[in-house]
Formats: sequence, structure tokens, C-alpha cells
Amino acid sequence: MGMGVNGAGRSGRRGRRRGKARPMSEINVTPFVDVMLVLLIVFMVAAPLLTVGVPIDLPESQAKSLNTESKPITISVTSDGDIYVGGDQVEASQLLETLAEVAVNGTDERIYVRGDRVADYGSVMQVMGQLSGAGYTKIGLITEQEQGQ
Repeated sequence: MGMGVNGAGRSGRRGRRRGKARPMSEINVTPFVDVMLVLLIVFMVAAPLLTVGVPIDLPESQAKSLNTESKPITISVTSDGDIYVGGDQVEASQLLETLAEVAVNGTDERIYVRGDRVADYGSVMQVMGQLSGAGYTKIGLITEQEQGQ
């Protein structure tokens, strides 16, 4: 007639609180961190793919890079001799007209010429000659930094 040792006097509610359950006041940040890490990886992989331009195999040089405040206009000459202003292909005869539409500062605009490594030297010089003849004086050639230096 004695009481059992198993807590039979508690009517089977082991470990439960009396009264209503309180709402949880802590935020679980684990799913948030997981999503942020996935987004970080996605953007790190996608960022190099978002470069706008024409695929060109640039020659290498030991020259230092230039510091500029404004974004220059980029003219690309491919290995086939095609000319691109930004990402739009233009004919050689339409180059100056297209450039006049894009250039905000007129002939004071900084222009970078990107010539493919195997492009015809004459094609690149023809573009530079047209630019110089039209009065553009801030013309630069784009190269890649040499790996061994």
C-alpha cells in the first residue's frame, strides 16, 4: 500500500510544465545564414561572367594601369577585323558617327582601343587613325599585365 518509486503520484505527466507554453523569443538564424552563404557563392561565381565586352585575346605588357575617374569608351578590334564600340558591332565607315553619339564630352572623351593579339596591325591602326583624325586625343591601348613580372 505504499506509493511506487516511479512517480505514479504525478499522473503520468513527466517533464511538462503547468500552464500555457510561452512563445519562443529567440530567432533561429541558421536558415538565414545558410541562404546568405548560398547567395554569396552564387554572386562570386556569376560576377566574372557579367563582364560586358567582346572576347579578345589581349597582348601582354609591362606598362602600369591608368587611374581614371570616368568610365572610358572601349573600342574593340577582333581577330577578324570586326569593330565594336562597347558591345555593339559597327562598320569602319560608321565608327566616328557612332562614337559621336556615345561620347558625352566630345573629343575630350577617354577612348580605349582593344586589339586582339592576332588582329591585323593595319586594322588597329586604321581605327586609331580615324580617331586621331577626328580630334580625339585621349586614346589608350589596352593590354594584359605580363604574368612573369
